Amino acid sequence: MMAKPRELVPLYATLLDACSSAKHLKNLKRIHAMTITLGISSNDFIRSKLVSSYACCAQLHEANIIFSFTIRQPTFLFNSLIRAHSSLGFFSQSLSIFRHMVLAHKPFDRHTLPVVLKSCAGLSALRLGQQVHGAVLVNGFALDLANSNALVNMYTKCGHLDSARKVFDRMWQRNEVTFSTMMKGYGMHGECEEVFELFDKLVEAGERPDGVIFTTVLSACSHGGLIDKGREYFEMMEVRFGVKPGLHHYTCMVDMLGRVGQVEEAEKLIWRMEVKPDGALWRALLAACKTHGKVEVAERVAERVYGRELSIASSI
Repeated sequence: MMAKPRELVPLYATLLDACSSAKHLKNLKRIHAMTITLGISSNDFIRSKLVSSYACCAQLHEANIIFSFTIRQPTFLFNSLIRAHSSLGFFSQSLSIFRHMVLAHKPFDRHTLPVVLKSCAGLSALRLGQQVHGAVLVNGFALDLANSNALVNMYTKCGHLDSARKVFDRMWQRNEVTFSTMMKGYGMHGECEEVFELFDKLVEAGERPDGVIFTTVLSACSHGGLIDKGREYFEMMEVRFGVKPGLHHYTCMVDMLGRVGQVEEAEKLIWRMEVKPDGALWRALLAACKTHGKVEVAERVAERVYGRELSIASSI
């Protein structure tokens, strides 16, 4: 005896969830076609699953169309669309969906506002970000780590470091993301001493700095021209904390050494690397060669990268 269409809904809902988790677009389209054939694609529960699945697979056009036909539009569905648009950099559209959600009087959950704050940060929309901060407080999410981290990120991206620090200082729980975001904000605005202070605070709190934290610190040293500090942090990565330097860390070091004219040291550092240099690293070194007129280093790099000598003296 064949199952009735309504009885197939839970099965296909589960299959669509699997497509979302795996972000498998080909399977998603195949299952969507089967729901149409079986006559259950217009079921509101299946529609909601289709919206979230297409959103997870970054198929925003399809997700938006199906969403517009969905009668029951729960909070998680709005969250899926807001997140999908924001993750692809469509911040204005993401905030437009959020406004739709507000006008529809849908309740927020703890997953709603961090993504909205990310979109505010992407657009440097401080005023809206402050209003969303109010919504975080009113809805009781002030103690939620993801919401607090999103607030710190929004304020730093909007250049309001004092507001970001206030949120940071009031947090009862912090993780590497919290510290990295706050440190990155200070580094972007040249406040290197604050970056170092937070690094010490992180270590004192018993947290182990990871590769992202060290990238943030080394980047601050590079932009601040603090070469001795940069060397100190680069050395302590592996010796003290067991963090193996990666490509980003070497790029920061080459950029830092190149800025102060120590191009030969930067070149030696690259030759000693255990990871394969990429284009960004070579560009950082060649830019330093051009700035400081290091023709011989530039020609050695060109020979290494392109396998032949290039006459680049004229461009330096």
